[in-house]
Amino acid sequence: QLQASGGGLVQAGESLRLSCSASGRTFSNYIMGWFRQAPGKEREFVVILSRSGSSTIYADSVKGRFTASRDNANTMVYLQMNSLKPGDTAVYYCAASQGAMWNTAESNFGSWGRGTLVTVSS
Repeated sequence: QLQASGGGLVQAGESLRLSCSASGRTFSNYIMGWFRQAPGKEREFVVILSRSGSSTIYADSVKGRFTASRDNANTMVYLQMNSLKPGDTAVYYCAASQGAMWNTAESNFGSWGRGTLVTVSS
C-alpha cells in the first residue's frame, strides 16, 4: 500500500518535498516511480528509481529541478521539487513495479497510491 503526501500550494520558484510511504517487507524489490496528472491531461511519468535507488530516469520537463530518492530501510520514497513552475501543477502519485522491465511505462506499475495535489501559482 502506498500513500503520497507533502503536496500544497506554492508560488513559482519555490520548493516542495513529496513523500511516499509504502507498507510491506519487500519494498526493496520494487522499482518505484512518481507520476503526475495535470488538470485535463493524461497522467505522465516524472521519475523512476531502481530498486537500490542508484539509477533514475527523469522526464525532460523536470530534469535538473526534481530529485528523487528512496530509503529502503524505512520504505519511503521522496521527490524533492525545486524551482517549481505553474506547469508542474498536478496530482502526484507514487507507484511501485515488481516487474523486471526498466522503463517508464505506466503499465509496468501495478501498485498505485492516492495522489497528493501540488499547485504552483504564478
